Amino acid sequence: MTENHLTLECLRETPLPAPGEGSKEQRGTILVVGGSVQVPGAALLAGVAALRAGAGRLRIATVRSVASTMALTVPEARIIGLAETSEGEIDPADAERRLPALAERCKAVLIGPGLSAGKTAEALSRTLLPGPETTALVLDAGVLPGLGAQSDAVRSCRGRAVITPHAGEMARLLDIDRSEVETDPLAAARRAADLVGCVVIMKGAKSWIVDPSGRSWLYGGGGVGLATSGSGDVLAGIVAGLLARGAEAATAAAWGVYLHGEAGRRLSERVGPVGFLAREIPDEVPAILREAEAASGS
Repeated sequence: MTENHLTLECLRETPLPAPGEGSKEQRGTILVVGGSVQVPGAALLAGVAALRAGAGRLRIATVRSVASTMALTVPEARIIGLAETSEGEIDPADAERRLPALAERCKAVLIGPGLSAGKTAEALSRTLLPGPETTALVLDAGVLPGLGAQSDAVRSCRGRAVITPHAGEMARLLDIDRSEVETDPLAAARRAADLVGCVVIMKGAKSWIVDPSGRSWLYGGGGVGLATSGSGDVLAGIVAGLLARGAEAATAAAWGVYLHGEAGRRLSERVGPVGFLAREIPDEVPAILREAEAASGS
C-alpha cells in the first residue's frame, strides 16, 4: 500500500475530464438529496458547489415547504419538493416513489446534506443504493452512521461511491469511540473503505483519502477557517460535481479535497484565518481549476 501527500503535482497524474465545448448535458447532471425544515441550506450549499466544480445541471430534492424559496435562491437549479414528515424531514415514502427515476437520469447523486442521522436518512439511502450503474454517489452527513448495516448495498456500487465522514460520523459508522478515530484517522479510514468498499474522505484538520485497494493520500489542510458550519456540505458538493463531469471516484475525491482546501487557504489570506463563510468557498473553485489546468499545460 502506498501513501502520497496530496499536492497539485500529484493531482496532475490523474487529471480531471476536460470540460470540452459541448452541451451542459455532457458535463453531467447532479441530484442533491437533502435538507430539512430546520437545515434547508445544506443542500443549497452542496448544489452550488457542484456547479462551481463544473457540473452541467443541478437538481435538488428537498422538503416541499422550502422548495419555492430554494428555487428563487438557486435559480440555476430544478427543485423537487418532496412531502415531509411531522418532524420536518423528507418523507421516505414520497422519496421512494419519485427519486429512483430522477437518479437514473443523473451522472451523480449526493445524499445526506442537511439530513439528521436516523430512520429517515437510512430509508433514503436504501431507496437510492446502489443506484444505476451509470450513476456515481456521494454519501454524506446523516446517511453515514447507518451505512454499516447497508454495507452490501454500498459495495454493489462497485467503485462508484465516495463517503465523507468527520470523526464523529466515522465513529458511529464503525461503532467505535470517537477518540479511537482521532488517534489514528488513517486506520479508521482504511477500516471504513474495507467495510463498505468505496472511496473514503476522512475529514479533519488533515484529511485522508483512502480507496478500497488501500492507496491513501494525505492533505495537509486548508486552514482552521474551514472548520465552519456548512463547509462539509461544500466539500461533498464539489466531489459530486467532479463525479458528474466524469471523474473516477478516487480522482474526484482527491481533487475535491484539494480544491476545498485551496479555497480555504485563499480565503484565509484575503479575509482572515477565521470568519469567512461556507457559502464563500465555492466561488473560489473555478479560478483554482483554471490555474491548475493552465499550470499543467492542458
